[in-house]
Amino acid sequence: MVPNDYEERVYAGILGKIIGVYLGRPFEGWPYERIINELGEITFYVHEKLDAPLIVTDDDITGTFTFPRALPDYGNSRELTPAQIGQTWLNYIVENKTILWWSGLGNSTEHTAYLRLKGGIEAPDSGSAALNGKVTSEQIGAQIFIDGWAMVAPGDPELAADLARRAASVSHDGEAIYGAQVIAAMEALAFVESDINELIDTAVSLIPENSVIYRMIADIREWHAAEPDWREAFRRLQEHYWKDKYGGIVHMVPNHGLVILSLLYGDDDFQKSLMIVNTCGFDTDCNSGNVGCLLGIKNGLTSIDAGPDWRGPVADRLYMPTADGGRAVTDAVTETYHLVRIGRALAGEASIPPKAGARFHFELPGSVQGFQLTEDDAESKGTLTLENVSGHSRSGERSLALHYHQLAPGRVARAATATFIPPEAIDMPGYSLMASPTLFPGQTVRAGLAADADNAQPVTSNLYIRYYGPDDQLVTERGPEVRLPPGAYHEPTWQISSTRGGPIAQIGVELNGERGATGTVYVDFLTWDGAADLALTRPEWGGHMWHRAWVSGVDHFGMHWPEAFRLSQDRGVGLLMQGTRRWNDYQVSADVTPHLGEAVGIAARVQGMRRYYALLLCNDGEVCLVKALDGETVLAKDDFSWEPERAYTLSLEVVGARLQAWIDDQLVFDVRDVDSPLAGGGVAFVVEEGCLSSTAMTVQPARRLRQKHCSTQWSAVGRIQKLGERASVE
Repeated sequence: MVPNDYEERVYAGILGKIIGVYLGRPFEGWPYERIINELGEITFYVHEKLDAPLIVTDDDITGTFTFPRALPDYGNSRELTPAQIGQTWLNYIVENKTILWWSGLGNSTEHTAYLRLKGGIEAPDSGSAALNGKVTSEQIGAQIFIDGWAMVAPGDPELAADLARRAASVSHDGEAIYGAQVIAAMEALAFVESDINELIDTAVSLIPENSVIYRMIADIREWHAAEPDWREAFRRLQEHYWKDKYGGIVHMVPNHGLVILSLLYGDDDFQKSLMIVNTCGFDTDCNSGNVGCLLGIKNGLTSIDAGPDWRGPVADRLYMPTADGGRAVTDAVTETYHLVRIGRALAGEASIPPKAGARFHFELPGSVQGFQLTEDDAESKGTLTLENVSGHSRSGERSLALHYHQLAPGRVARAATATFIPPEAIDMPGYSLMASPTLFPGQTVRAGLAADADNAQPVTSNLYIRYYGPDDQLVTERGPEVRLPPGAYHEPTWQISSTRGGPIAQIGVELNGERGATGTVYVDFLTWDGAADLALTRPEWGGHMWHRAWVSGVDHFGMHWPEAFRLSQDRGVGLLMQGTRRWNDYQVSADVTPHLGEAVGIAARVQGMRRYYALLLCNDGEVCLVKALDGETVLAKDDFSWEPERAYTLSLEVVGARLQAWIDDQLVFDVRDVDSPLAGGGVAFVVEEGCLSSTAMTVQPARRLRQKHCSTQWSAVGRIQKLGERASVE
């Protein structure tokens, strides 16, 4: 049974994780002496001093919240295997582009493991010391990615340590696994136990007593009991367990020691603990993220809010670039409920999402879910403040208060949140931000807006979006106006119209009032649903952001070909992807010109690099309908003598378990996937060791009552191949 405050503690843990990472990232790898000389003790964010962004893409964050998706992807089974977690790596990682430190075989532990997995070596062999060597297999990555596994096992350190072992073994071995198990066990127990020594006692009981991690923790606890100065304990750690003794780039042992040292000497204080672990240096963002997560879980939101304003600059924002582009631009609240849903499923409990599953619901104290003031233009600057407050919700307990000040003609108030790569993240240093938009033309936006009863006068509100237009500048489009008298509640709806190919970057709320208007409007929820209805192609104005809206899992996707799309894959299967898991029933179509290749085509319900349905023209003179899920299953196939350099219109419609496929408006397949059908996902071009081109891809609502039609070229027997119970003729 999960704790009563499970959601709030997971939220605090995620906030602690991302705050710790953002704090330590700008000076990652610096030694203690340089930090002291150039920055002093690290008591707050220093990114501005180093001319670095605060909200960054980081492997510590992306890996932490991506790899636990193995659980829901495999039915939230407690019997999840390392091999299945390894498959999750292959599905969500875009090679050489996302999540991992891509520094080569034997340099990066995770890159080494990825190459083993890609080569057909399953976990745990993929991360074993026997295959990769002791030094490579004992680096820090097992620990930095582990927090998510702990947060789905609240109050159950044994389960957390076991999940940590399975997850860590994909890429690591030995001391790296033991360190990961200690952190996971401590974090899981922290949901129900506040004594730091009890957390450590329980965690070390789950690893071998003859391990280096076990011995080092005992030594640090002994130093702490005798020596009040953390600097002296740090000196001893350097003397006995520092990186020069273990080899590799970023070894687990010294960094794990810094985590334990800061927890013991931090006096249970969020700011002091982060100060110690960051001031000591070395792998600062990793260590700081683990410390922040554990203290967030253990002491809750009040511990984070007790010191400086850690949360305000962050505004819940985080980026997770993976092959599932619709989850790349996200927030701490959204990720909280993903983990909570897994944790409750493992505990045999139902999970009821707040406010009927609204994307933005503000139900956790202090949450803003990425909403910020839009002060980039003179007409709105200084007119608004934001606050998460209790009440003013018809189906929940909290809302987002928009406190507007001195509105007038030409002076409006605006607050918005990102739905795609925001302007400040376009040129992200380090790990680039690969993402798909989350809001598309054809979908219907809904919101709940309430005017405070004490407002002196009515206010006019409207939803608005901003999309990338000419010169990749943001273009604003507004929805219908809604008049909100004092005390009124209204739920506006707005179906997004075409943006002419420009990806939608933001959605927000705008307030207009008479001269001097001052008051508050509460956002109860904001969400959208329905099928996308759009053409994906190069906009008439060109630019680059339409190109960035595609998550590129192909080797070559240039911008300067005559066609909007020309894709080439040198080895294996490549996908060019867009859309989200919220897309369920729809039709995708594209003109596809094969130039060379083993197979080319389109895909629907794409959930990553290795989970999708695809309609493919194959080089053996066949057309195939395949399902990629832990390998490839042919649902149906038939002879089709396609010609290189000729364009074919391919269409694939998915409605529930039913799949229908057309080539040049001729129905070729009509089957049901009755064996674990994929439930939702985006669209993609697919190319296997070859090249294709296309002018556009369209996504439309499914035509549920489509009348079957087929020419004499296609017979009912010839076009369907039934494979046991995997596919059936409709």
